[in-house]
Formats: sequence, C-alpha cells, structure tokens
Amino acid sequence: FSFRKLWAFTGPGFLMSIAYLDPGNIESDLQSGAVAGFKLLWVLLLATVIGLLLQRLAARLGVVTGLHLAEVCNRQYHKFPRIILWLMVELAIIGSDMQEVIGSAIAINLLSVGKIPLWGGVLITIADTFVFLFLDKYGLRKLEAFFGFLITIMALTFGYEYITVKPNQQKVLQGLFIPYCKNCGTPQLEQAVGIVGAVIMPHNMYLHSALVKSRQVDRSNKRQVREANKYFFIESCIALFVSFIINIFVVTVFAEAFYNKTNADVNQVCANSSSPHASLFPNNNKTLEVDIYKGGVVLGCYFGPAALYIWAIGILAAGQSSTMTGTYSGQFVMEGFLNLRWSRFARVLLTRSIAVTPTLFVAIFQDVEHLTGMNDFLNVLMSLQLPFALIPVLTFTSLPSVMHDFANGL
Repeated sequence: FSFRKLWAFTGPGFLMSIAYLDPGNIESDLQSGAVAGFKLLWVLLLATVIGLLLQRLAARLGVVTGLHLAEVCNRQYHKFPRIILWLMVELAIIGSDMQEVIGSAIAINLLSVGKIPLWGGVLITIADTFVFLFLDKYGLRKLEAFFGFLITIMALTFGYEYITVKPNQQKVLQGLFIPYCKNCGTPQLEQAVGIVGAVIMPHNMYLHSALVKSRQVDRSNKRQVREANKYFFIESCIALFVSFIINIFVVTVFAEAFYNKTNADVNQVCANSSSPHASLFPNNNKTLEVDIYKGGVVLGCYFGPAALYIWAIGILAAGQSSTMTGTYSGQFVMEGFLNLRWSRFARVLLTRSIAVTPTLFVAIFQDVEHLTGMNDFLNVLMSLQLPFALIPVLTFTSLPSVMHDFANGL
C-alpha cells in the first residue's frame, strides 16, 4: 500500500460521491428525520453500502475495459434495448438535475432574504455550465480540487448544524445499527423508498465508469489493473464515508429538533423570534412538513439567523457541485449511447438545456413554499430508474467476454 499511489488515484470517487450529497438527498434526509426520527438511519446506511458495491462494479468495468458503461452498452446491446436504456438514463438525469437546480435556486432565495425569486435563482444556476467549462479547460485535477472544496463546505456547514442541535448519540447509534421502525406507517415507508432513490443514483454508475478512465493504466498488465481497482475502491470507500457522515448530520439534526413537532409549535417559536416566515406554518395541530426551504426557515427560528444562512450555504454548495457532475453524466451518456462526437461546449449546452427547461417552468409556475411533492416524486422516479442502470452493470461485470480475468463469479 502506498499513500502516494492512493493520492494519484484520488479524484473520481469524490466526484462520484457528489451524487450522494445533492439537494434531493439533503431533502430526503431532513424529511426522514422529521417524519420518522432516528428510525430510518439504518436504511441510509444500507443504501450507502449497496451504493458503494455498485460503484465498485462500475469503476472496475471502466478500469478493465477502458470503456465506460454507456460505451459498453452501445457495443453489447441491439438498437432497441440500447435506445430504451438511453431514454431511461436521460430521464434519471433530468429528474436529478431538476432537484439540483431547484435546490440551488432555493439556497439563493434564502441567502438573498427572498429578494431573488425562484426563477431568478434557476437562471443564475444555469451559469454553472460556463463555470464547469472554464474549470474543465484547466484540467481534471483542478476540477477535482474544486469539488473537494465544495464537499468541505458541506461538511463544515452541516457539521455546524449538528453541533448546534446536539442530537442524542445513543439514539443515533440505535437508529444506525438496529433495523426497526416501530409504529411506522405509509409516510415512513415513503421516506424509506425515497432514501434509496436519493442515495443510489442510476446515472452515477455511468459517471463513475467514465471518470476512472482519466488515470493512465496499462490494461495489458494485470498487476497494474488489479492495483488500479484496489486504489479506486479505497478512494470510493473514503469518499462515500464522508458523504454518509454529512447525510447523518442532516437526518439527525431534524430528527432531534423537529420530530413530532406540529405547525402550531413552529409558528409560535417563529413568531417569538420575529421571523418574517412565521406565516409559512399555519397555526394548527398538523404534523410539521419540511423541505429544503422550510427546513432552513425552521432552523433559523429555533437556532438563530446564523443557522439559516449557514444551512443555505451548505445547500448552495450541494446544488452547485451536483449540477456540474450531472452535466458530466449527461455528456458521457449521450457520447456513449449515441456515439456523438460534438464539441464539449455543444454537448454541455444541450444536456443542460434538456434538464433546465422543465425546471424553469416549475420555478416560474410553482411557489417556493410548495415544492415538497415534486421532490418526493423525483426521488421515487430515481428508484424506478435503478434497474435500467443495475442490470447492465451486473451483467457486464460478470461476463468473461467483457471483463476477461476480472469477471465476477456471480
């Protein structure tokens, strides 16, 4: 084992792990905490472990074959299944991108104290395309460093919320390692399904298998291939552990502070703290429903304005980073499935337009306070798209004709 070699292979796993920290994930975390308390932490742990195993398979495919998953699908499948797979993956990318762009727009709205409307935040977020192109022009390592910086911001901001709220550590450990959900019903089950859809992203398999190609490996040398697989797996473990800890921060903050709270409870606290957002929560005894926007407002009411702005900065970092990896995914998928050889600028512009257009319509015609249902729907959509990424990954990595000596036994 060499730390120098690990450092040389570090980068793709952290870019991949951004998908585990996008605004859709953060919203799923805070809702599961508010709806089920600490009871669904074990689902988050299990989903992350399964995600790691699948990401490992995707990375192995890229390292061994020198092709990413979309390119292998192009070579192995006939035209009809290939087009169906491409459409399903594009649907997943659009759904994920909608969450990411809306998340960024909500963060900008919170930071501007409501002066920048949702559609204005979406237009600002579209500029990510040009930031992405600018950074990418200076090499992948610079881009990887920038993503590392954004992940650090998320760890610090959500870590601050965790320290401020001080969740019960015994309940955290119990929720993580004892698979139970006492007195759970349909709302908790919906959150459990949403966690799986939010954590295991279908298009992330395609992304990871492409990112590992950025490292030079002599594929005729089995020792080098085996070594690359080992270091990429170690790096993925570290990256997903970091993302898992950040997700734990969010779930436990809302489980500790807002589980079983009613609208009336929050309305009273917000009114006492002179918050301009008290009207968001009707004065009734219905259970509190939160999303990224309301979550920030509630944190501000209970723990001061600093908690709200720090929350918004974390959401903005999550949204900015994940929109760029979503762009990367769209580029690789379109390039691989359709065998397109466009300029990078044209590819990025097209993939961003496909995702941003429906998002802009939602932002114009939907109120910032009423986006929870859309996010729940998109998380369930991700769950439904999973088989269209899992079947190719599991199939190709077990075929000796594709993986040669590195095929899985199962």
